[in-house]
Amino acid sequence: MVRLTKQAEQNGSGSMSKTYQQTIAAIHELVDEGTVPGASYAFIDGQQVVAGRYGAESLVPGYEPLRAGQLYDVASLTKVVGTTNVILQLVAAGQLALTDSVSKYLAKWRYPQVTVRHLLTHTSGITGYIPHRDKLSAAELHDALLTLHVGENFNVKMVYSDINFIFLGWIAEAILGAPIQTLIAQHVLTPLGMQDSTFTPLDAQNCVPTEVSATRGVIRGVAHDPKAFVLQRHCGSAGLFATSDDLVRFEQAMLTGGESAPMPASFLSELSQDQTPLRHQWRSFGWALLPTKVPTTHNCIWHSGYTGTALVLDLTTHQGLVFLSNRVHPKAPNIRFLERRNALINTYLAEKATQAN
Repeated sequence: MVRLTKQAEQNGSGSMSKTYQQTIAAIHELVDEGTVPGASYAFIDGQQVVAGRYGAESLVPGYEPLRAGQLYDVASLTKVVGTTNVILQLVAAGQLALTDSVSKYLAKWRYPQVTVRHLLTHTSGITGYIPHRDKLSAAELHDALLTLHVGENFNVKMVYSDINFIFLGWIAEAILGAPIQTLIAQHVLTPLGMQDSTFTPLDAQNCVPTEVSATRGVIRGVAHDPKAFVLQRHCGSAGLFATSDDLVRFEQAMLTGGESAPMPASFLSELSQDQTPLRHQWRSFGWALLPTKVPTTHNCIWHSGYTGTALVLDLTTHQGLVFLSNRVHPKAPNIRFLERRNALINTYLAEKATQAN
């Protein structure tokens, strides 16, 4: 049994809480061993939710315990919560096609063989180096990204890159005439009632801080990701701030499906399948795939964020995990977190199997 301290709070149904005690214990261990300052989490089984938090939001300049309702910089979760859904809504509405060339919408892009599907599945092969990237203005970075080239991985290998989703955001902007972050708010956050989630937090003190940077100081209430910090509302790869409760709301909408889902039903039904051009790269539309055998062989979908966040969804058993931490506080990159996070997810998958049965 996990002992809850002054820094730990948990709520939910007793039976489900007991089922996930191993995963909760693993989360507590992440904090107790100093891998992360603190964590917020939620387990979803249909309409049942167990949620909790443990540890601190801040260690530097001083210790601050986590509080209810705080916003996390969710980093690359922006891709799957926001941009993926905006793009697939456009496809479902006939305003865009997965086979459309990126060049159709971004005139300065020189590689017409790259399609929307390539961007969504990270198989575009886009590569290259931009000197002094983080010192460029938004306009300069925009133009520089469009001068990158396509390498040998095009169409044959999944190589994860923010550039794919920055381009997808710009494609949505070209079609709908508004910044991608505005479009995410209009087409995803507001319809789902994610009323606390935002790209522009009004109160930085309600945000869990990320890195203590030599150049930016304590990063709090503004995007940690350098490209998102520069591109601001024109960045579809990162920049979203969300609460655990709002991400539970998002996951439940995805698990329930129907009209409440942010993703069109035609794509939601295919989301647990490999959608890469060669169909063997373990990548779907935006999401990565995780194999599981509950109750029969099928795939979960998941995504992580550099700041220490992760979502896991089992669309077959209607179960989900929300995990939020600030593993880059006070210092990035904290590589050991990655192995520990993967072990945590494996623990969750094993416990989830018991709950499903």
